[in-house]
Amino acid sequence: MYDRYIVQPGDSLYTIARKYKTNVDGIKYANRLPTNTIYIGQSLAVPVHNQRNTYMVQPGDSLSTIAAKFGVSIKELRKANQLQSNFVYIGEHFVIPEVKNDEERQTEYVVKAGDSLYEIARRYNTTAESIMVLNNLESPDLSIGQRLRIPVYSDVVVNADNASIRQRPGTAFNTIAQMDRGARLPLIGVQGDWYKVALFNGDPGWISKTVSTLRAFDGSVPTLQILGYYTLSEGPALPSSYESFVANTANISQNGLFLFRISKDNPTTIEKFGEFTDEEVRQLVRIGHRNNVKMLATVHNLLYEEGVELAKQVVHELVSSEQNMNAFALNLARLVERYGLDGVDIDIEDVLEEDRDRLTQLYRVIGRVFDERGYFFSTAVPSKTGPEDPSVFAKPFDYPNLHQPTDQFVIMLYNEHGWPGSGPGPVVSIGRMERVLRYAMSVMPKEKIVAAVSVFGFDFNLETGRAAYASFDRAMALAEQYNKEIIFDEETQTPMFAYTDANGVNHEVWFENRASIKAKAELAHRLGIRGLALWRLGMEDESIWDMLENEAVVRKHGLEQ
Repeated sequence: MYDRYIVQPGDSLYTIARKYKTNVDGIKYANRLPTNTIYIGQSLAVPVHNQRNTYMVQPGDSLSTIAAKFGVSIKELRKANQLQSNFVYIGEHFVIPEVKNDEERQTEYVVKAGDSLYEIARRYNTTAESIMVLNNLESPDLSIGQRLRIPVYSDVVVNADNASIRQRPGTAFNTIAQMDRGARLPLIGVQGDWYKVALFNGDPGWISKTVSTLRAFDGSVPTLQILGYYTLSEGPALPSSYESFVANTANISQNGLFLFRISKDNPTTIEKFGEFTDEEVRQLVRIGHRNNVKMLATVHNLLYEEGVELAKQVVHELVSSEQNMNAFALNLARLVERYGLDGVDIDIEDVLEEDRDRLTQLYRVIGRVFDERGYFFSTAVPSKTGPEDPSVFAKPFDYPNLHQPTDQFVIMLYNEHGWPGSGPGPVVSIGRMERVLRYAMSVMPKEKIVAAVSVFGFDFNLETGRAAYASFDRAMALAEQYNKEIIFDEETQTPMFAYTDANGVNHEVWFENRASIKAKAELAHRLGIRGLALWRLGMEDESIWDMLENEAVVRKHGLEQ
């Protein structure tokens, strides 16, 4: 795609490239220019790129470091930008090509002589029944030249009020789980009148075809896992997550219960965060498990009355000795056992930079203890765009080493705007989301990565520079109160509006809605990461659940590939 530009006095190829967020070689290639010389009044075709897929060259960058940062080859980077050399200039914008695995993206197969439905299914790691469902086939008979869509994911949906999951295919075998109507279970095999499925804890089980319905999907819409974060009520603006969780279990793969904190008095122990009973937690776990949702304890070091510095000291003491680390890991295991959970999601955020290596060692200890017991170990970490990201908040988190002991790496993206002094803007733009994820993909398996996005926004007071939380409902109420039209900002893929309050103070409100969460789901799917995490349930645009139901496919957590 190109724009037409007329050269003005003072222009150079470099200034034009910066203006259009492209690069000098791209303009030269589009116009067949042998040199950098241009003249006033000259008409140039200027490549226009989607801002979501571009990167601006920083001091110290080279073509090789940019390629490594985004997990692409130098050859792919040069081809995407029509580069004639490996030279880069600070401030230039480069298109970042998509990373695709052709085998993973295969969605159609043309039947050849000698093919059988079962052989095709085996080749693509699916089942003949799934291919039949996806293609509306009435029999397994095939004809040469027939085109078949190949499922990338299949599940079965419980269609009875209560369904037993058996240890083996048959009613004589032990029941290992009970599922409610509407529960969804990933399909991993078929035998006779039984489907082999994956459970929330990773165990396989069998469900009768008489109480379930098979579905198959070809990957043409976002197909991903959803981790929902659960909190207690913190007042009218921050409601409990309970109603959202219970209503939407079908489209939640995992649930992180933000109910536990590292004790400031003894950092090897874990305290309750908020007022609740053990039975209330066990009831949440039962609801989750009966809907095939993996249930995790989110354990954090946040919101102490004494503030951030205490939070850092709590972690400093925790990682000060191997003895403390072992004691903490064992207490995490006891927490899992106490409530019948499936694992933990460690949300350690405020950390001294000097504790960077010891934090990684803590994760190794937790990983060892959890591996021995078969528990799931997820961690949530601040986002960073690369190893040299200037964020003091993110520096203590060594992505290449920190991820290794974990089963899942949740990257918290909600720190682009909203912190003191940030100025107005989206909590996370689609551009920053992609830059962070591409860096993470360059240092760890993409299948391990979950992108944590906000479902809330902020009301920015442009006079004081302060920002107040704005749930979707709060944003809608403000727009109605001040009779403001909501604008969807295409560059950041975020809704926003501006208003002037009764005191004459200007505000900007940036928030999230169905369209912005869909854009993030599409990016997660395109990059091939595990999925999205939603912080937090109860503050969202309720129509995102309709979007996930009808315009996406939510994979349940089970036996991971």
